[in-house]
Amino acid sequence: MVISLLVIMIPVAILAFLLTRGQGEPEAKTVDWQPVAAQARQQAPFEVLTPVELPAGWRASQVSWTKIGQADPTGNESPRNRWRLGVLTDQDVYIELNQVDKQAGQFVDDITREGQRDGVSQLDGQTWKRLVTDDDRTRSLVLATPAVTTVVSGDTSYQQLETYVGLLHSQS
Repeated sequence: MVISLLVIMIPVAILAFLLTRGQGEPEAKTVDWQPVAAQARQQAPFEVLTPVELPAGWRASQVSWTKIGQADPTGNESPRNRWRLGVLTDQDVYIELNQVDKQAGQFVDDITREGQRDGVSQLDGQTWKRLVTDDDRTRSLVLATPAVTTVVSGDTSYQQLETYVGLLHSQS
């Protein structure tokens, strides 16, 4: 019976080794965000923020521009214009920029996972509201103006979010 078990287990072990070998964590795809940003700049009723360039090792992994009435990334009809750019830092930390022009209150609650006030950040003469989730994992910076609400979020420090905000400029 032991010999029979070995005869069965050896090929299973070899097969398992061959099938699982070399399968590390999948590499996140990199997207070309500039064409989508150009389209957003042409169509948005607000100034679209983008980085002039990303720091070494940072890469864009998500990008979308959704006009009111179009299907948003979830497939639902969008009640607002929305610009979104997600990047991975050189440490593979995901940071997402979102800009919307309508119904911003509910949107901010959704994007920040109902983040609670956690002070403010002063950046380039503007006061960004700091929000943090109940589990202290996700932090967000929010800037609301009459034309657009901008949210920068990530599972990282406020300092790193502020660094990313410092990279953002309108091209208009």
